[in-house]
Amino acid sequence: MIDIKISKVSNSRHGEVDFSNLVFGKEFSDHMFIADYDGKEWKNFRIQPYGPIPLSPSLSCMHYGQAIFEGMKAYRAIDNTIQIFRPYDNFKRMNESAERMCMQPVPEEVFIEGLKALCRMDSNWIPSNEGSALYLRPFLIATDDFLGIHPSSNYMFMIYGCSVGAYYNKPLKIKVETEFVRAVKGGVGEAKTAGNYASAMYATHIAEKEGFHQVLWTDAFEHKYLEELGSSNVFIVSGKTLITPASNGTVLKGVTRDSVIQLAKKYGYTVGERPISIDEVIELDKNGLLDEAFATGTAATVSPICELSYKGVSIHIKPKENSIAAELKSHLENIKRSKEEDVFGWNEKVVMTQTS
Repeated sequence: MIDIKISKVSNSRHGEVDFSNLVFGKEFSDHMFIADYDGKEWKNFRIQPYGPIPLSPSLSCMHYGQAIFEGMKAYRAIDNTIQIFRPYDNFKRMNESAERMCMQPVPEEVFIEGLKALCRMDSNWIPSNEGSALYLRPFLIATDDFLGIHPSSNYMFMIYGCSVGAYYNKPLKIKVETEFVRAVKGGVGEAKTAGNYASAMYATHIAEKEGFHQVLWTDAFEHKYLEELGSSNVFIVSGKTLITPASNGTVLKGVTRDSVIQLAKKYGYTVGERPISIDEVIELDKNGLLDEAFATGTAATVSPICELSYKGVSIHIKPKENSIAAELKSHLENIKRSKEEDVFGWNEKVVMTQTS
């Protein structure tokens, strides 16, 4: 166990928040967890009021991009207990990102105990209404106060929380991107690093101005094979078969993606993790075999896609009332709140041993 020093807020903002009408990414909880790495050891474990932190303008993360993050959610189960969904998978992925970005890995006990301590501290920020949760954002930044292109020796690890509702509240209109590139083999596409999201903003901004919610990235060489959306993985459904692009170094290994794959197999669906081209999707549509398309992610959960626009021509996918996406989303959300048995062992209980 790590020794965490706790400093509480003097006045909580909890009473100012309308939890029945949450806007994603706006309502931050009262506290945050911080730990420092000084080149030799992790230390200074603390929870303090959420707010600005003093940073030097020469920090290496600001100039050379050593910054990675994760995203997961804490839920209030039907028995009013608190549980975090698959935090060990996020921990593993964060350290895979750290290795790729030449950053100091975060110890498991720091990551998991930091999450749990923050959830205990801000448990009243975890909503109970359907579709809502406390979004948790662990992130790691390089903190060398020095100009020079080399891996930092010092790091800061932080976690903060944000009470959220649905990220998308309608079926998605998606532009298939054929000009700009998100990732190439040998690059950092599989790492959850800040630069990936920065480089995606321009193409996404153009797509949004054209009336789309997101872009669907294609491979860097032929602009032919589907990869992932700007904030989610993607699935194509034909009959009882789900197809999703393989994780080959350019596609983020989504935790929700993996959860959907496991659930789909459990309920008798066939899942193919393989290359899928936009031409194949068009052919499925022409033959009346394209039944569904949907996005998966921590924020998006499982979100249906109603349109794929490729080179100005749109494929329209009529949302189904009893869709596979809806079925899998229902099972997933029920497991997160213990309405269904967690046969996969995904939920990590938060024991309320400290005063909230």
